[in-house]
Amino acid sequence: MHQEKTIPSSWHGNLDIVYALRNGKTQPITDRVQAPLKVQRPFYPEKDICHTAILHTAGGIVGGDRLSINLQLQPRSQALVTTTAASKIYRSNGLLARQTVEIQIDAGACLEWLPQETIVFNGANYRQDLRVELASGASWLGWEITRFGRSARGEKFFQGEWRSHTEVWQQGQPLWIDRQWLPGEETILNSPHGLAGHSIVASLIWIGCEVSPELVEKCRDVTCNVCTSLPTTNSGVTRLPQGLLCRYRGSSSIEVRNWFTSVWQLLRLSLLDRSSCLPRVWQQ
Repeated sequence: MHQEKTIPSSWHGNLDIVYALRNGKTQPITDRVQAPLKVQRPFYPEKDICHTAILHTAGGIVGGDRLSINLQLQPRSQALVTTTAASKIYRSNGLLARQTVEIQIDAGACLEWLPQETIVFNGANYRQDLRVELASGASWLGWEITRFGRSARGEKFFQGEWRSHTEVWQQGQPLWIDRQWLPGEETILNSPHGLAGHSIVASLIWIGCEVSPELVEKCRDVTCNVCTSLPTTNSGVTRLPQGLLCRYRGSSSIEVRNWFTSVWQLLRLSLLDRSSCLPRVWQQ
């Protein structure tokens, strides 16, 4: 007897967190979750800054999944948000997998958005939309590290599609708009206008205040010291009107992670007057 092929049911996960400053310490005052998203209990390795780790309990994202993350930082609150592991985008079943991140940062507040690597499997069809709304005096530092194909298995991203749209706004004015699109095609992966034979693209962005030319040079010095594994690796640091941008195109997760971490710690010390403090889940 012939049986029709069925498409597995998809997840529609939601995560909503509101942070507020209470007695000199940032605390999550609202925490609503819907599977497969979950948050670990907050950590305070820096005493006043709330460290939050997001967990995706399903293990990976498939076609048809819809994940929504909404974060709000009330005035003068400070939080660092990361993920417990790399995100995996599985081969599509014919449907689009999508994640939407909405972030509101109120006056004087600061969010460090530092998710771990996203691995896009061959055949995946995925889109992420991230929008940040900054109040006056607010700041945001975020990064995105994306690997195309399971490189350790020799997999290439020859089929599928990846889109990443990031927008940062302040009082109705756009401060940073970044739209990236990569179709899974061998010619594009090998093109100098695509991945140039590499498997990783990554961006780090700081938005919140002007960055001095001297600090930009320090970030570039860090780049020269860290990004040396392959002569074909592309990396650069650009000064923005209200921030700083780092770009990477290469093949080493360790390399880009070390570089971004070094730049992040330098910006932390110079602009936020904070010492280095790696999230606990990175050290497990």
